[in-house]
Amino acid sequence: MSEYFTEEHELFRHSAHEFIQKEVLPYSNQWEEDQKIPREVFQKMGAQGLLGINFPESYGGTDNDFWYTVVWLEEIAKSKLGGFAAAVSVHQYMATNHILHAGSEDLKKKYIVPSVAGDWVGSIAISEPGAGSDVAAMLTTAKREGDHYLITGSKTFITNGYYGNFVTVACKTDPNAGMAGISLIVVDQGTPGFTTSKLKKMGWKCSDTAELFFDNAQVPLSNLVGQEGKGFFYIMESFQLERLVAAIMAVAGAEFIIQSTLHYMNERSAFGKPISKFQVLRHKMVDLITEAEITKRFVYYCCDLFARNVFCVKECSMAKMKATELAKTVADECLQMFGGYGWMTEFPVERAYRDSRVGTIVGGTTEIMKEILAKITIDGINYESAYKNMKAAEEKEKPVTSSSSNEAPQATKPTNHSITKQNDTMDQLPETARDIIYSLPNRLKADKVDDSALHRFHFFLDGETGGNFTVTLKNKTVTVLDGLVDEPTCEIRAKATDYEDLEHGRGNPQMMFMMGKIKVSNLGEVMKFITYFSRIS
Repeated sequence: MSEYFTEEHELFRHSAHEFIQKEVLPYSNQWEEDQKIPREVFQKMGAQGLLGINFPESYGGTDNDFWYTVVWLEEIAKSKLGGFAAAVSVHQYMATNHILHAGSEDLKKKYIVPSVAGDWVGSIAISEPGAGSDVAAMLTTAKREGDHYLITGSKTFITNGYYGNFVTVACKTDPNAGMAGISLIVVDQGTPGFTTSKLKKMGWKCSDTAELFFDNAQVPLSNLVGQEGKGFFYIMESFQLERLVAAIMAVAGAEFIIQSTLHYMNERSAFGKPISKFQVLRHKMVDLITEAEITKRFVYYCCDLFARNVFCVKECSMAKMKATELAKTVADECLQMFGGYGWMTEFPVERAYRDSRVGTIVGGTTEIMKEILAKITIDGINYESAYKNMKAAEEKEKPVTSSSSNEAPQATKPTNHSITKQNDTMDQLPETARDIIYSLPNRLKADKVDDSALHRFHFFLDGETGGNFTVTLKNKTVTVLDGLVDEPTCEIRAKATDYEDLEHGRGNPQMMFMMGKIKVSNLGEVMKFITYFSRIS
């Protein structure tokens, strides 16, 4: 019983449960042995509307509330197949998520419609051999040439990447723009120059995990998802759903293993009685049951926030960290209850032991979750919705100022120090934050400025080498003033030393943004700033 689920949700749960019992469980061992999920099961899920519960009716979905997704994820997590749960969730909630929220209407019709029907299976490619959690360090590039992109690079650990039909690829359309140069592009399997290699792994045997290779793979410009240069922010936005999906399935999977273990303990006897009667074992199980129940309630709370469109970075990070660590612990402790039988492949706990291990790695490692949470709970960092901020910036004709601080900025009178764009070059690289700001006029990439709108940035750089500055760009002319004047289109706040590290390439842009070391009030304006001005190094 739960205050979150209605009678309709429970009817749907019954239907989803019956599907898993009939179409998945009887074949699970064979799929694991084959290391492949038959395409027919995706089509059967599509025919029953299971793959469309989170999509609008216009694309073949049923547009149900988020609690239908919770029910569905819980049921596929009880399939005893971590690989099956991973393949379905990646296809339904990750590969197509960016297309749904940022893609063009043509992309939605081309990819979401067959995905909902189960005719196509998708994947998402972010991680690279040298860039996992460090998204901004990716090396895969997409170069414009005529009406196509030429994509070059590689991706790894990609679920559905071998047998899938398409992949949403994160790549750099502007290699010199840092996180502002990352874009998302959909690539079809079979595209010339695009090849895949299947990887062998410890768990999730039935799902395909692949390494992807792009050698000038030619993809139409129309396959760009959203806007060029905004892929990093799309990815950061979708991490909340991805982590919540992982948490929901981790708890449900842990509960399933607990129940399977209790059933075994009641049947297995030692010293003349069921092992469930031995205090040391029953109390251990009570600890696991309690942790699972507490974690589930917290995950439901996070689902409620998400369903109400609350941008819950802290809560989703907590849920993902706690739930996946719990699943790993439950599998380990429950395997011990089975003794030697737990080591045998015919017992589900053996598979759960292998499958649960990767949960603390995918979708952001436990260590990354802890660092994000430390920044929020200890350093007081606030994260805002990238989609919300960018859409607001795009829809409003005039820029609107919003402050990331609780205190209103105190305007100061400008001094006589003013720098306007010159044609000369810098004699030496500026080192301090103050000199870096003064160097902006000479770092303007005029050919990148494609509008005559007024862009006014207020910089709040704390520290001896910083200060408050107003940087104005209009008609390809840059002016820098000491102090704060007029209404800005964007505020940028940071420690002077952090800003120096960013400009000199000593700091990771992605991590500095995620951890709140660089705070901005208008992401759309910052995207333009990063595009318009070259970095020092």
